Amino acid sequence: MIRTAQPGDEHAIMQLIHALAAYEKAPNEVINTAESLAVHLFEEKICAAFVAEIEQQIVGFALFYTNYSTWKGKCLYLEDLFVLPEFRRSKIGGQLFDTVVEEAHRRKVRRMDWQVLDWNDTAIQFYKAKNATLDPEWINGRLFFD
Repeated sequence: MIRTAQPGDEHAIMQLIHALAAYEKAPNEVINTAESLAVHLFEEKICAAFVAEIEQQIVGFALFYTNYSTWKGKCLYLEDLFVLPEFRRSKIGGQLFDTVVEEAHRRKVRRMDWQVLDWNDTAIQFYKAKNATLDPEWINGRLFFD
């Protein structure tokens, strides 16, 4: 079952975020907390999430937010999509992705963006199967603040 994240889900989502960081070979990079995530999702509403639930266990999530393009206008950014490895062949990732696409249409955005690591062939093939454009031209820029 795919549903909108609700208060109380932040701990399970945070566990999945840590699993994602380990998968991406950066387990020590996560400094966010379940408490901060709850504030951002449910109080400040600066982001939103869908969760995949099987037998009352959250096994995947997709976290996204509205962003803006000066060329296109309102857009949606998919920050992370992750499904526990033991549930990956059950099409949950596709259901989560499609639910985010539906949300993008509901919000009437002009574009949906996300990133994928260049070594993550499984994810690259997943997005290509969704007819996504994977753009090799753009280099990501980033600043970190304490």
